[in-house]
Formats: sequence, structure tokens, C-alpha cells
Amino acid sequence: MDGIVELEESYECDDGGVAAAVWRLWGTQARLVVTDAERLAQARVLVADHLAAVELACSRFRTDSELTLLARRRGQPTEVSVLLADLLRDALTAADRTDGDVDPTIGAALVDLGYDRDFALIDNMNTPVRAVLVRPAEWSMVTLQDRTVTVPDGVQLDLGATAKAAAADQCARLVTQNLGCGVLVSLGGDIATAGPAPAGGWQLLVQDGPGEPACRVSLPAGAALATSSTLQRRWIHAGRQVHHVLDPRSGRPADPIWRTVSVATSSCLAANTLTTASLVRGHAAVDWLARLGLPARLVDSSGRVRTIGGWPDDPRRAD
Repeated sequence: MDGIVELEESYECDDGGVAAAVWRLWGTQARLVVTDAERLAQARVLVADHLAAVELACSRFRTDSELTLLARRRGQPTEVSVLLADLLRDALTAADRTDGDVDPTIGAALVDLGYDRDFALIDNMNTPVRAVLVRPAEWSMVTLQDRTVTVPDGVQLDLGATAKAAAADQCARLVTQNLGCGVLVSLGGDIATAGPAPAGGWQLLVQDGPGEPACRVSLPAGAALATSSTLQRRWIHAGRQVHHVLDPRSGRPADPIWRTVSVATSSCLAANTLTTASLVRGHAAVDWLARLGLPARLVDSSGRVRTIGGWPDDPRRAD
């Protein structure tokens, strides 16, 4: 769930300094930073190859993806790849831990709202009203046993709330395990790190666009951060503006009580699960996050900043 987090590249490292690569991916920006410049090219190949595999496993917009082929099985048990099984398991676990606030069975509702192709192709597109019969669905209707998946006929999966964050975690581990250097992987607002951090930690500017409240934070080695937003991935549907974070119970965009929610924890998947669920929960998210005791930052619909759980109290607007 995309939010904007900028990396401040002003580090000092004993092993030759950091190096970064940036490219467009899945309608957002991918950024790879390593603490050993000589390892960047190898790291870039590892990350690009893994992300290509993730796309082939679970893209809603590719006719040859495993997720698309799974939808054509019309409720029949289907054996899937290890990667897709892992990503599905992550999505179902997120649904369970958030009492269904993060639900992978919202695919049909997203299509009904016009999000039926890569976001770059629908941005600012005024899609017409369509009469679509959407079968009521929830995550508990999907079964997963080892690598065998059963999705009821008519239920469409969307792993956007978890797969990108899980991929960031996987890529960070992959680079450190194979190359031994510190690494930061950022996929939109989903950030994962592994291995040693630069001196002073990974310096990040958390800000969801020009003019939005900004906060600088330092992320220690092995930490992760996710930002979910109701400001990003918006489009016009049936004459009104909508966004991509849906309340699974209604199938409609969540009430934008919060413009953005950011959470820092030990895995990007866990952080993004919490930020997405917080957008769905609205006002109730504050007490929920406070009970969890994790650093969190919430920006409300008027731009006011709320920080809890030890998040640096540094609400600033960009110059």
C-alpha cells in the first residue's frame, strides 16, 4: 500500500560507501541500497530476478500469472508454486491477525471500482458505472494445505496488501545471505533492511508528497518500515474520487480518517499489515496500535500528526 518514503543518502561506511539503484516497478518506485558499492550490480540482479518471480506468481494484471490461472480453476484444488503458496499464506495470516481488516478476497471489489489493470493505465480515468454481480467473500473461504490452494468459484484474490511488503523482506534477506553486505530494499512505501546498517542507521524522510507533514527517522539494522496511504493510487470512478484501500466488509474505499499511517517493526510484512488495517479501522487504530507498543505515525485528514509507541515526535512540513 503505497506511501512515499525518501532515503537520505548521506552515509559513511568503512567498506567503500553505499550505492543505490532506482527503477520503476508495479506503478511505483523500487530502490535498492547496499553498504558495499562493489556489490550493487550483483544485488540488483538478485532483487530484479526475485521481483520478476513474485510478479509472475501473483500479478492480477498478467494473463500468465499463477494467480490468474488459479482464478480459472473455478473452485478446484490446485497445486501452486512454493513462492505463491508462501505469499498466500502471508495474506491469510494477515487476515487472521487483523480480524479480516486485511483480506485477500477483495479482488472482485477492486475490479468493480475500475482497478482492473496496472495503475498507470487507470490513473485519473473516469470509469463508468458497471453492474457487476460480486459474490460475497472473505478470507476464510480460501483454503491452503501445503501447496494446494482452493479458491471458491467467483472469488478473486488480490495480494496487494501483503505481497509487495513480503517481497521487500525476501529481497533484503536474499542480498545479505548471498553477498554479505547491508541492504535496504524499498518498494513504494514498503521498506525492509538486512545485514549491517550504515553508521547512524538508515536515514529516512517519511513524507507522503510535497506539502505533507514530514518526519526524519533513523532505522536500525534489520528493522523495517511501512507506510500506507489514502492519498496515493487514487482515480475517478463513476464521477467521484476513490482510492485503493478497501474495507473488505463493504467492498468500498475505507473512510479516509487517516491520510497516511506508518509503522516500524522487525518485518515489512508485519508493518504493512498494521498500516493497512489501521486505514480500515479509522479512529479505532490509535488505541489498537498503542496496545501493540510499536512506533507508529498517523496523519489525519486535516494533516495533523499523531505519534505513538516511541515514534520520533518530529512533525514537520516540507519546505
